[in-house]
Amino acid sequence: MCSVQQRLLYQDEQLSITVAMTSAAPVVTLIGEIDATNSPALAGVLANCRQDPERNAVVQNGPSPYVDVDTGALSFIDVSGLRVLVMPMLPAGQRWIRLHNVTPAQRRLLRMMGWYYQPTVHRVPL
Repeated sequence: MCSVQQRLLYQDEQLSITVAMTSAAPVVTLIGEIDATNSPALAGVLANCRQDPERNAVVQNGPSPYVDVDTGALSFIDVSGLRVLVMPMLPAGQRWIRLHNVTPAQRRLLRMMGWYYQPTVHRVPL
């Protein structure tokens, strides 16, 4: 069994953000709560995961263009956090965050905001 090591990227009283490197893309795990107080930090961490070659997975054709984000351990997320994850201001083809383990409550919020779409199922090797 291959063990994937997770690294802590950010932590405050409400939120922990870790990253695990896989052969396909960085997998960022969000644990806790995201609101206006920590969504700017989340945006910065995700941008760094995409741009920092040491944090980015290298696939056959170079660094992955995506960052996979696991939201299954979030107990709360507000609109500021959803904006960071969904990137509604970018055309769909330019969005580089792929969401995984989206909870029913998160899916409901995304639908209410008009930001929900049925994504292609991505298998993330861990």
